Amino acid sequence: MKIAAVTATPLRIPLAQFFYNSENAGTKREWGGRLSRVSPKRPSPILEYLLVRIETDAGATGIGESQADIGFFGQTVEEIRAAVEDYLGPQLVGKDPFDREYLMHHIDYRGNSCAKSGIDLALHDLVGKALGVPISVLIGGRHKKRIPVAIEIAGGSPDDMANECVKYMKQGVRAFKPKIGGDPDKDAERLRAIRGAVGPGVSMRADANQGYTAKEAIRLCRLAEKHDVGLDLLEQPVQAWDLQGMAGVRRAVDTLIEADESCYTIHDAMQIIRNEAADVLNVKIGKAGGLYNAKKITVLAEAAGLQCVLGTAFGTGIERAAKLHLAASTVKMVDAVEFTEVGIHSSLLAPPHDTLLSLPLEDGCLPVPDGPGSGVALDEEQVRKVSM
Repeated sequence: MKIAAVTATPLRIPLAQFFYNSENAGTKREWGGRLSRVSPKRPSPILEYLLVRIETDAGATGIGESQADIGFFGQTVEEIRAAVEDYLGPQLVGKDPFDREYLMHHIDYRGNSCAKSGIDLALHDLVGKALGVPISVLIGGRHKKRIPVAIEIAGGSPDDMANECVKYMKQGVRAFKPKIGGDPDKDAERLRAIRGAVGPGVSMRADANQGYTAKEAIRLCRLAEKHDVGLDLLEQPVQAWDLQGMAGVRRAVDTLIEADESCYTIHDAMQIIRNEAADVLNVKIGKAGGLYNAKKITVLAEAAGLQCVLGTAFGTGIERAAKLHLAASTVKMVDAVEFTEVGIHSSLLAPPHDTLLSLPLEDGCLPVPDGPGSGVALDEEQVRKVSM
């Protein structure tokens, strides 16, 4: 079996509202960059994706997806499409799709992580279908059938953020990641309000989005510890480049420190480990350039005695399934996987996964798909409606 073609379909999904916009935001860094098309001429929030299809001469097809995010990944949907169809994809034509490591190494140029991720997901889906096994079997096996879900909570007033958590609890969510990173004293009050609203049995981590100095981050953690907030971890407290500052925070507090914007590649992960800058690594499939590299980061973390968190990654549903497979196949993983995307817009998946991989949750968890490849299929009519 040989790869015959690699094609890409851009999608544009309008949203009624967007999660990260808040009039009372506590974070210094707004996430409007995720809305790559918001402008005075186009004020409505829009998310853009790229579906990647790899076809073979045997008639088998694998499907992946890439998220276009100018704010976080620095890549537009036009750039990703050009990379997939004009540069990376053509190099795979005529090759054996089972040679996944060689193929991903072959196109491992600097940057283009989103394009490589879409290709990687399509390759894993294709190989899984050809062998009749789920992706989780390809990348380590499955030790869980259901994965706990965490939801991010937009910055706002203490009461607004607490009420948002309560709303999600009614839909079965039992883990939250509030967005903070402005004033440590005010942020501590936000965390206290949330804990008071959700009670002691709910998991809570916080994301500073690079919003503190090292001293501010230490103050926030000490306040959280003083008031028994029960903070599982603090994500990216300082600037991404400031590994020494993050290491200083980690040494000064008991709260676990997580690296996100500091950790894109396997080389980034190695530098974090060498600098003893974090206790936890945030892994995103798009950020790492696909499952192949994401899995390598989790192995590095395990070797260094660190854990990993799987972060939010918006998408049509293909990457939701891939995250579940990655979580199910990785033992050293913080329990709850961040799935804020399930509260943003509905998936483009065909039944039954259009409802299985969405809210509400039965037990705070999403099921790991058990079919071959990603285990899910797209609703092609819904895809056609949002195709560009």
